[in-house]
Amino acid sequence: MSETSLGIDPKVEAALSYVLGLITGIIFLLLETKNYFVRFHAMQSTLASITLGVLSMILPHFSLLWWLLGIIVLIVGIVKSLRGELYKFPLIGDLAAQLLPPPPPPQ
Repeated sequence: MSETSLGIDPKVEAALSYVLGLITGIIFLLLETKNYFVRFHAMQSTLASITLGVLSMILPHFSLLWWLLGIIVLIVGIVKSLRGELYKFPLIGDLAAQLLPPPPPPQ
């Protein structure tokens, strides 16, 4: 796995992007400029947080469901990124990949 702008292990950096959802997702999107793996997970974390926030506003009666889903997304995102997997959540993962520039070709 290639190096990161911040000098942190890419797996750890990607996992940290899920810890506070929208906040850490945006922070790592802004600070990490080199590593596609980290940027992908940061973008996915950001999009998942926004999606769950919007759903909780549109359907507030299901707020417990959105909260539980948020915890599951957090745990799955952390575990998959610590394993070094470029795991895509349904729908959101594809959108995250489309919004990021493609990774540089391997050297």
